[in-house]
Amino acid sequence: MAAAGAAAATTNAAMRWAAGGWSLFIAENLILSENRTWLIQQLGDEGYHGLYGTLSTVAMGSVAYGYRYKVRGAGPFAFAPGTRPSPPALAASFVLQALALGMASQSAPKLQIPVELVNGGSDDSHTAASGSIVSGSDPAPGRLAGGGGGGSTPPAATRESGSRFKIRCPFDFTDSRSQTGVAKGTPAQLKADGQTVDLHGLDRVTRHPGLWSFGLLGLGNALLVPSIPTRLWLSMPAMVALIGGSHTDSRHRRGMGGQLCEQVDEVTSNIPFLAMLMGRQDGGVVDSFVALGDELKVLNGALAAAAAALWVARRGRGGGGARPPSMSGAGLAR
Repeated sequence: MAAAGAAAATTNAAMRWAAGGWSLFIAENLILSENRTWLIQQLGDEGYHGLYGTLSTVAMGSVAYGYRYKVRGAGPFAFAPGTRPSPPALAASFVLQALALGMASQSAPKLQIPVELVNGGSDDSHTAASGSIVSGSDPAPGRLAGGGGGGSTPPAATRESGSRFKIRCPFDFTDSRSQTGVAKGTPAQLKADGQTVDLHGLDRVTRHPGLWSFGLLGLGNALLVPSIPTRLWLSMPAMVALIGGSHTDSRHRRGMGGQLCEQVDEVTSNIPFLAMLMGRQDGGVVDSFVALGDELKVLNGALAAAAAALWVARRGRGGGGARPPSMSGAGLAR
């Protein structure tokens, strides 16, 4: 029965287009990057990157064409078009998309509420850099300046005038959680002892957060659509992350196009959270997750989770995901 299902999938044009374009993209990236040194010797650096860019553009063009004209909404279907996905599918979709958007949000500067209430005794030396002070109880400008006359207010009295609001930038570019390991994969990421790896934030989770954010986002959306070819198409970016990330690591271990030193390799992973769950980081499983929690930009992650929840709630209501009946048959016949 499974063999019959696999045979049906290979004879379905929509399924072939769903996997074909992405497979071409993965293959050309692997072949060109694996032969990078030889190709640069033959074509020069500019010629190599021109060839790489051209073939990648052609491959992604086939991905877009396949989705638009062959894959989108085509049968067979995992559940009846126009109906809601199952509750487990909705829950899994939320988790995957929250992880994806959460990882992406950690690459942005830390978000902070742009208005802060500070007490009168706090140091206002950062006001010029982060914003201005707004308070109904502030003394008149002339008194702040220490103008003539006995009525001028000493600076100490000004600082003790009570609580007030400070307007600040909504992005905190100085927060330590916005910093990650430098020169990732190289000995520069080691601490002074030359053995301990300086891991921070997403460095702990995966060596390729960008690829996996894209891949997990596709997997999460795949669970919301009834069309199996569309599900396959949306799942393929996860294969790009898995295969492409592994191949990049393999090349960097050999010094091709980058570096991945042994110490960093031992305590990190391509698959998200794998190194943490295997206890390969300092302190074991529990301590590595505690450290990650301390290093995360919480507001960024909360907004990412809220966005994922809203998207799943909207897309999970049913009512879409399939072509009109007259077109579905045509799609299957292609």
